[in-house]
Amino acid sequence: MLTLHGFNVSNYFNMVKLALMEKGIEFEVNNVHPSQDESFLAISPRGKVPCLQTEQGFISETNVILEYLEETQAGKSLLPQDPFRRAEVRALTKEIELYIELPARSCYPEVFFGGKVDQLVKDKAKADLLGGVAALKRHGKFAPYVAGEEMTIADIMFLYSIDLASAVAKKLFGLDLLQDFPEAKALLASLNQNPHVQQIEADKKEEMAAFLAAARARK
Repeated sequence: MLTLHGFNVSNYFNMVKLALMEKGIEFEVNNVHPSQDESFLAISPRGKVPCLQTEQGFISETNVILEYLEETQAGKSLLPQDPFRRAEVRALTKEIELYIELPARSCYPEVFFGGKVDQLVKDKAKADLLGGVAALKRHGKFAPYVAGEEMTIADIMFLYSIDLASAVAKKLFGLDLLQDFPEAKALLASLNQNPHVQQIEADKKEEMAAFLAAARARK
């Protein structure tokens, strides 16, 4: 059986968790936080989560794990069969990660953990977020899913990136990232009605208070 290493507050962990649940794959969870301990580095070279344990060994990096699940596991497909459409989904997934998720992440210390972020970092994050959402408007289909009629890994990346990015934009910049993007708002609302998404959210809420307290204590 597959074992997913990580913790319920991590959005990347939850991306893989949702893919496993959507595909109907049996798996176990080992609740663990990022670590530079040698024992953890042996299974996750950068000490990050998530990490997927298989019969052959360990796989790290969320995008790689999602691709591995598509290549090796049965159940609901989260990538189209047509090569061009698969490439489109992969491009959308990468664009959301690079131009929405990562810029927002650079500001997490100030938004969620009581720290401070340099103004130059915040200025770059704001510009990148606005550019990322503009690109998503141009490239995404939202018919009703990001890449078309079926849910794909692009929707998983969207779901667990856009909510945090929106929180960053609202708190730091007074912006509603999706103000002029009703299709994205509608998709986000629809995805949040998914029973698997709701279960993941409940698991996240159980851990959130303790996670935030521990993170702020480290600051």
